[in-house]
Amino acid sequence: MFVGKRVGEELKIPVYLYERAARDKSRSNLAVIRAGEYEGFFEKIKQPEWKPDFGPAVFNEKSGGTVIGVRDFLIAYNVNLNTKSVRRANAVAFDVREQGRVKTQDGTPSGKPVLDANGEPVRIPGMLRHVKGIGWFVREYGIAQVSMNLTNIEETPLHLAFDACVESAAKRGLRATGSEIVGMVPKKSLLDAARYFLRKQQWSEGVSEEELIDIAVRSMGLGELKPFIPKEKVIELKIESAEPKTSLVKMDVREFCNETLSDSPAPGGGSVAALMGALGASLGGMVANLSAGKRGWDDKLEYFSESAVTAQQLKDELLSLVDEDTAAFNKVMDAFALPKESAAEKTARSAAIEKATKYAAEIPLKVMETASKSYALLGEMAAKGNPASVSDVGVGALATRACIEGAALNVRINLGQLKDEKIKADLQEKVRKISADSEAQFKTIIQVVESKLTKS
Repeated sequence: MFVGKRVGEELKIPVYLYERAARDKSRSNLAVIRAGEYEGFFEKIKQPEWKPDFGPAVFNEKSGGTVIGVRDFLIAYNVNLNTKSVRRANAVAFDVREQGRVKTQDGTPSGKPVLDANGEPVRIPGMLRHVKGIGWFVREYGIAQVSMNLTNIEETPLHLAFDACVESAAKRGLRATGSEIVGMVPKKSLLDAARYFLRKQQWSEGVSEEELIDIAVRSMGLGELKPFIPKEKVIELKIESAEPKTSLVKMDVREFCNETLSDSPAPGGGSVAALMGALGASLGGMVANLSAGKRGWDDKLEYFSESAVTAQQLKDELLSLVDEDTAAFNKVMDAFALPKESAAEKTARSAAIEKATKYAAEIPLKVMETASKSYALLGEMAAKGNPASVSDVGVGALATRACIEGAALNVRINLGQLKDEKIKADLQEKVRKISADSEAQFKTIIQVVESKLTKS
């Protein structure tokens, strides 16, 4: 609103607000504002109902007018068809898009339109809301496509648009052979799509983000026309790749062990503890996935799939803490390296050391808190999971316990350097409670594991 007001008043350009910024809801759709095109706007702007939201109600042939809006993320998405016919592609587009098609008296595309009481053509709505679409021929690829704009990907996500085109094409004797995303896409759109297709397959959704993205790409044929490179097409991955930084979790196992073994103080026990926690959660997730796919356990799929998804989330949180623990240690080293010549420098250095040390204690505490959530998962898998994998549950519990005890040691060594006694006492109490609860939960799980191993 503020931007639109400035553009109208300072630049003397007619401004129309659209989508969520629209003050007149009848003008929220950009296509409605554009209707009549450039030539028709000279007269359109003079009509009272088309007075701009800001700026002069005069259409200058040199500067024109503009639209300013607030909207959800839009995905430009094309579905490939095994035809060169634009007419066939349009038929699918009209089936799918929200606007649908004009109703005709004889039901044919070229028939006489049915009009409403106001003399406007009656429309048959399409299958999906928040979708704009049209068919076209792409000479570069030698195929026709359904070209769509998805304007609300929460209500009409990528995978539903693809499947709607698949359904419509099949009814018309066509095939949707793949699709392409024009521009970039939020990672969540691909993760949601992969989970949707896994549910259709009646398979566990508890797989890594990397695998989920690969499933989405394959399921919607996103690489049919050109390679789909996630680091180039997925917004979050593009941002990550543009900010290269050393990451322990991106190393292979040998590299990680070599780096730990080296004379560098980091990664140290804190990062190794977090990694053990991630492995403990991963073993719990593995048992959940194996149980979800067990023959004869189809009625338990949803339960085990949800458990595997939980394991994936815990694993990812703990892996992020592997790097975070090393980063926290480096902040302490940076604080100690600050100048200490003057009294002011000494005061600033002392405050920085205290702040960095507190953070270095809080990270392994967070590792403890996160890893402790794995016990619920491991306990469920010990009791209800595939009996053939009960030893894996046991190893997962051992890894989780080692993670929590190891992280506790790292909290304690940093607490020794803290001067704030209140903060120190508070953190010590949290460590004590988590450690005691960990030991109790570990014993319960191991008893179940031992009893099942004894019977096997």
